[in-house]
Formats: sequence, C-alpha cells, structure tokens
Amino acid sequence: MKLNELITLMQRPVVAGPTDVSVTAVSADSRKIQPGVIFVALKGTSTNGNDYAEQALAAGAAAIISEQAPPAKLSNKSTWIHVPNARHALAQCAVALANYPAASMKMCGITGTNGKTTSAFLVQHLMKKAWHRAGMLGTVKIDDGETIVTATSTTPDPVELQEILRRMLDHDCRGVAMEVSSHGIDQHRVTGIAFDACVFTNLTQDHLDYHGTMEKYFAAKKAWFDALSIDPLGKQPMAVINLDDPYGAALKEALDGKMFLTTFGFGVHCDYRINSLRQRSSGMEFELSYKGRKYLVRAPFIGRFNAYNITGALAAAQACGIHLADAVPMMADAPQVSGRMENVGNAGGATVFVDYAHTPDALENACRTLRELEPGRLITIFGCGGDRDKKKRPLMGEIASRYSDFSVVTSDNPRSENPETIIREIESGMTGTNRIAIIDRAAAIHQTIAASRAGDIILIAGKGHETYQQFADRTIDFDDKKEAMKALRDRVVEAAKYRASLQDRPPRKPRNKDF
Repeated sequence: MKLNELITLMQRPVVAGPTDVSVTAVSADSRKIQPGVIFVALKGTSTNGNDYAEQALAAGAAAIISEQAPPAKLSNKSTWIHVPNARHALAQCAVALANYPAASMKMCGITGTNGKTTSAFLVQHLMKKAWHRAGMLGTVKIDDGETIVTATSTTPDPVELQEILRRMLDHDCRGVAMEVSSHGIDQHRVTGIAFDACVFTNLTQDHLDYHGTMEKYFAAKKAWFDALSIDPLGKQPMAVINLDDPYGAALKEALDGKMFLTTFGFGVHCDYRINSLRQRSSGMEFELSYKGRKYLVRAPFIGRFNAYNITGALAAAQACGIHLADAVPMMADAPQVSGRMENVGNAGGATVFVDYAHTPDALENACRTLRELEPGRLITIFGCGGDRDKKKRPLMGEIASRYSDFSVVTSDNPRSENPETIIREIESGMTGTNRIAIIDRAAAIHQTIAASRAGDIILIAGKGHETYQQFADRTIDFDDKKEAMKALRDRVVEAAKYRASLQDRPPRKPRNKDF
C-alpha cells in the first residue's frame, strides 16, 4: 500500500516529504521498525515515542507519524506526518494495512462496567452454534477460530487487534464477539472497526483512577457509539442498550434518531423484556417478550445480572443475523464462564463460588444472588486492588458487611501498595464485628473453607479468572479456583481421617439407665 493512500484516512495531516512510498506495516514500537514500516510516535505516561524517531529513521522507517512538528535535525531525512491524534492515525493505518477484516464478518462489541466477559462468551456461543466458527476477544481469552490463547488485555492495541481479526477471517470465522473497554475506546484501539452490534451493559464505579469522574467515564463509553453514529463504516450498526441502567437510558436518549437502537431489561418500555425470572442453584429460566411474542429462556447461570447478560446477548445475536427463535434454545447449553459466578465445588455441605466481582455494583450483585439461594451463612472473601480507584474500597467493605453473615478481608493484587493499608481502607466502610482480616489470600481461602459448616455458601470475589497475584516486587502464580478446590479436597481428607479415627476407638460401655 502507498503512503498517500493511508494519509487520506488521517485527521488534518500536515505532511513534509514524499508520499509515493510503499508501506508494509505500522508500529508504535521503534524496535520493530525496518524498511517499509511506519513509526507512530505515541506519548505515554512514562515514555515519549518522539524520543525514538531518530532511531526509527535510522532503521529505515517509511515515515514518522507524530503529534508534533518535525525537529529541525530530522526535517529533511524522511517523510514526517504531523497529526492532532497519533493514536487515531495508528488505528486507521492498522485497519487499512490489514485490509479491513471486520468488514467481512459480523462484529459484536460489548462495553460497560460489568458483564462484558459473560456477554462476549454468550454471543460467541450463539455464533458458533449458528455458524460453526466464530472468534472472541476479551479479558479471559482470544479465540481466532483455530487456536485459543490467554488474553493479556481486554482490548489489544490496534496493530495486534487487526492482526487477530485478520486471522479470524482467514480461519473462516463468520462472526466475532469482543469486549470493548473504556481504555480501548479512549485510546482509539477500536477506531476504524465496523460493528454490527454495539452492546451497552451498564455503568458503575470503576476505573476512576484513569477517567477521574463518572461523567468522563461515561463519555469514554459514549464516544464509541457517537463515532459509529457519524460514520458507520459501511454497515448499519445496532446499539443494544440496557434501558434499566440510568446511564443506558441517557445513552439511548443521546443516540435516538442517530443510529439504530434496541433496548433490553425488566422495564415495561424495553424492546426485549425479561419477565418471571426463576432461579435455582443449577440455573435460571425466564420469559422473554419481544414484539408481541413470548419465549421461554433457560440457561445454566444464576443471578439477576446474568438475566441481563443473556438478554443482551440474544438481542446482539439477532442484530448480527441470528433469529431470536433459533438463538433462545441455544442458551440452554451455554458454557460456564471462567471465574464468573463459577461453582467450584462442595465439601461437607459448604459450597464455594468464585466471581470476578471487583467493583461495588458487581460485589452487591454477587452477594444478593447468593443470598437468594438461602444459605445457612454467606461468607465473603474479598479485597481490593492496589494502585487503582481507592474510593471504591470502603464502598465494597460496606456492601460485604451488609449482605454477608461473615466477611474475610484479604489481599487482591496489592501491586505497589501496602496490603494492610488497603485492608484498613476497606474496613473503614464496614459495620458490625462479623469479619476478620487475613492478609495472605491463600490462607484466607483455606482457613475459611476449613471452618465452614454444612449449608454455608462461600463467595471468593475479586480475581475470578486471573491466574496470578501482583505485588510490589513480584508477580506470583495464584488461582482462586485452584486454591478453593485444594482447600475443599483438604476438608474432605480431614473429614475422612476423623471418621476413621472414630472407627478405631473402642466401643463405649452401655450407660446405666438408672444412673
């Protein structure tokens, strides 16, 4: 592809140097530059790509894209493209150089604070049932239709993202379900991607360390829909919005008349309306009303929040071309989502669930769901991540103490912070005395399960699918599910030893009834 073709995709470019240049790739990493590759000089929090422009030119860069004018010493050495937003230019170049793979697949993007991962799993499940092959990008995994790898970020950088989408198309995926994070939107990682369905699940407090305020957090989410309403990129995208969420209602109002819209929820004005929700430990069923018809939906999930996820996924699948009447029965055998209200086992009558709930709203949803199962006691093990939004710590403490019979406050991913300080900030929002702090997360899990009683439900919240724990000086292997299953096995073993010890004891002498 010629550089002058790519320049037409950029916003207000100021070009110095020749443009009739062949381009093979684009990168924001100066170490990957070779002849034919464009170097995009991004400004990060700790590094500035402009400091590596000279190195990139020495390696044979086809051009430099930057948010600043060329320094005098580099002005005559190569083509320099000055743009107002280098991240936007990077994304547009990546899409074009991959030859627009999303245009040839049914694309479903899901954004929101909670529910993105489960919704993406469900949409991919429906796509695979209908079309055999479908891709997925999200927090837990990347599935390109042939291979599945563990994800390292919710929304990859634009170059990697386009490479993945190209592989999906080459592997005959007809559709893709992907999570769209607020960071990904704000940093233009999804710019230039044509979507068929754009799902908004909800918005609750999270990522304020990045966005600052809920208003800015919402604006970041809304920007994705606004961009597609202005330029749908050759498709007719459908905004699929949770109308029961106040931010969802605001989004619908803002987009009304600008793009195709459909809504879901329990409310009477929802297009896809949930009615008569019934739950048990093995799953749920509810009546779904849509355009005067009623459907019985069954799924192996629990929780009111999962009723939203299921319905949003059904609406998104229909927007991608899968008929609702066909999709509804497919939900009955939907796969368990790793670390999302996952039942990891039972020992001695106590049941353990692992959930990713790491925000106040998600923790409240998880606790309320498990309370509806009427446990003897609900015991919640949780913590909060270090170097992240501190405002939510006392809020999560208050929620845990309000809904749980007993709370065990422990470490999540402390990162550079002192775990004891994080725990004290969590406890500042807690009431009552039915709680204990155990800094070591493994010890917290093992001690709680060992001390549980028949009928108890134990919720291990915060890390879900994660298989690591981050500290200031190291990252260790750690998996809540594996620790819980090990603790459950230990409990079974101890119970067996106790029963064996009873059998080895000499029989008691009969008691004198007249004593």
